[in-house]
Amino acid sequence: MSESEQRARFVAEAKSWLGTPFRDQGDVKGSKGCVDCAMLLVRSAVDSGLLPAFDPRPYPPQWHLHRDEERFLAIVGRLGKEVDRAAIPGDVIVWRVGRCFAHGGIVVENDHVIHAWYRSRAVTISPLHDAELACLQTGRPRPFKLFDLWAGKV
Repeated sequence: MSESEQRARFVAEAKSWLGTPFRDQGDVKGSKGCVDCAMLLVRSAVDSGLLPAFDPRPYPPQWHLHRDEERFLAIVGRLGKEVDRAAIPGDVIVWRVGRCFAHGGIVVENDHVIHAWYRSRAVTISPLHDAELACLQTGRPRPFKLFDLWAGKV
């Protein structure tokens, strides 16, 4: 399967989680299930056959508010390699929230991102440059990192 087909499969798997309620450390799809942003990333990669199964739980849900250790980046680093370029569908984007990088989603078509977000209370699609995601309360750009599941693979 080509990289573009794998990217499409990854995005389609993430979209199959749309509407799943948000709950820290959840990983059950559908209206009666629950998921958080980390497990949405992991389950989308694993369930689409891109990575072998792994479970990063347990992790403290509010670590990013009180500590500097980049626990979320450790999870995302198992998915792919950080890249410095424009986002394309199938990339994983993570934003700094609080003291650490602590929220992420999967880039989909037309500069949108699918993510499990406590504010929307469910898996949703938002514009990649949504003011609340992309900007700090001061209006300055929110720091983000981009990860590519295929970078460096032969």
